[in-house]
Amino acid sequence: MRETTEPARYVPAPDDLLTDDVFANARDHGSEVRYSRRVAHGRVPVTHSEFAAQVADVAAGLMGWGLAPGDRVAIMAGTSFEWMVCDFAILTAGGVTVPIYETSSAEQVEWILHDSGAVGVFVANADTAAIVASVRAPLTDLRAVWTLDAVDTNPPAVDTQRLDELARYGDVIDRAEVEARRTSRTSDSLATIIYTSGTTGRPKGCAITHANLLCQIHNVVAAKNVSELVFNDRTTTLLFIPVAHILARSIQLTAVHSRVRLDHSDDAKRAASLLVDFKPSVILAVPYIFEKIYNTAKHRAASEKKGWIFGLAEATATAYSESIDRGGPTLLLRLRHQVFDRLVYRKLRAAIGGRVDYIVSGGAPLGARLGHFFRGVGINPLEGYGLTETCAGVTLNVPGQQRIGTVGRPLPGCSVRIADDGEVLLKGGVVFASYWHNEEATREAFDDDGWFRSGDIGSLDDDGYLTVTGRKKDLIVTAGGKNVAPAVLEDRLRAHWLVSQSLVVGDRRPYVAALVTIDVEVLPQWLADRGHTGAVVVEDLLENPDLLAELQAAVDDANKAVSQAEGIKRFAVLPEDFTVESGVLTPTLKVKRAVVTERYAAEIDHLYAAPRVPAPSPTS
Repeated sequence: MRETTEPARYVPAPDDLLTDDVFANARDHGSEVRYSRRVAHGRVPVTHSEFAAQVADVAAGLMGWGLAPGDRVAIMAGTSFEWMVCDFAILTAGGVTVPIYETSSAEQVEWILHDSGAVGVFVANADTAAIVASVRAPLTDLRAVWTLDAVDTNPPAVDTQRLDELARYGDVIDRAEVEARRTSRTSDSLATIIYTSGTTGRPKGCAITHANLLCQIHNVVAAKNVSELVFNDRTTTLLFIPVAHILARSIQLTAVHSRVRLDHSDDAKRAASLLVDFKPSVILAVPYIFEKIYNTAKHRAASEKKGWIFGLAEATATAYSESIDRGGPTLLLRLRHQVFDRLVYRKLRAAIGGRVDYIVSGGAPLGARLGHFFRGVGINPLEGYGLTETCAGVTLNVPGQQRIGTVGRPLPGCSVRIADDGEVLLKGGVVFASYWHNEEATREAFDDDGWFRSGDIGSLDDDGYLTVTGRKKDLIVTAGGKNVAPAVLEDRLRAHWLVSQSLVVGDRRPYVAALVTIDVEVLPQWLADRGHTGAVVVEDLLENPDLLAELQAAVDDANKAVSQAEGIKRFAVLPEDFTVESGVLTPTLKVKRAVVTERYAAEIDHLYAAPRVPAPSPTS
């Protein structure tokens, strides 16, 4: 199959707006508690009516301050209830929201504020206010900085006002004026400018309308079994990945539309304890989070001398999931599954709250390995596919029609075509119209028939399920002319509990090689298991024979997924992990390949030079 389309279940009317749900919920379900506001001592429950009132207050403040329809306002903060309030308030006041990741560099912040022409910016705290202050001089459009932190800082944030101080500007604004301003916009009005993650250069601003996001929300909910099983007023979810990312933002908007019980956290490192506390029924995360859950469980079992039990449980879970697509498990497999459910799977489910029915994975491929594992332990993965330019989801594996290893069929209102060179082309109401102030990039993004060029390589099976094998620009062509998609190998490498990140190289080289980073959280246990008690850092182990042998086993396993010509022939261990702070990962934990290959050019060159000479082992 080369092309498939799913008819739309919803088409926006001219007066449909993203803010409609906020005020309709307050009118029809005002007393329902659906949100939480985090404070020092815990969470404060928030009803639909209270949420709508806060949105209206901040919107009135923005209007009283001088925000004009169409003005851009940025939000540079972590995931929080206040972020959501500000987003809806900007839209209610007729403005355009410009998200900025809290981890962005000063250079990135300056570019986004300059390119968008933002007139104001909400910041998380004094630290983010200081970053804005450091680049503010040339930003002639920027007139105000407001901080979401309700606590007075010492020293005070430079030239900022708190959110409650902004709201006071609205004391003179009648709420009827707020409603009039809100409804003066149309579904074709610009709602947000979301800047791409910048993996290949300077971020581009995706100009996204109310209609684009409304098509996403309504058609996702209209997809088979989604409203019945995933997004409804019985659902609870905790958002902990940045809502500056289009996927989390779309989930947040869908949660408001579906009256989901919604909580927020800006601390992904505390996600495990927060999930146990909140007990969500649905969680959203990037595959790296699910990889960590899997590796942590596997490592804990090994450290307790129960690795063999986990191995059998993993194999059973995978077999059980695979059998679902082949008519169902046999009686023997069901019995084995019941045994391991008591021994292993229940503990895994308890580690993420104990009530999770579905995990929504996006931002990068989850892969068949993790997909089958999690479905086999009773946590159904709903993997989809999309980009910032498509408001996140274009395809989705919906409940009851999952095909693990694919990213599902098109959502209602979306079309997928495979070009002659294998590139995935997309159409639908979710697809943006243009890049902000960048006509050349916009022209390059669409083909002559109006299809959006995704930049991904993929295929459609006979039933219209899409499989994405990697980015077109990431495809490796060896000196021998062999085409290699690195994502398959990288996914298998990360399956090893010692491996944190990996990057496969080999373009125009004689063979495929890899860079590997070590998970420093599990390294001490690995050393202790080998009788080493002293403090050792990764840099001391780069040529350690024991570590290299362990990683070679991971490479050998990864190579089973590809032909011999595509397999990894050599690898190098890097002295530090890839992090957002070092500029190597995007805020959604995607590897910036160009940055890595430039920064570690010497290490890559060495992989194609002299053979490795192992150093003595500190554990011997």
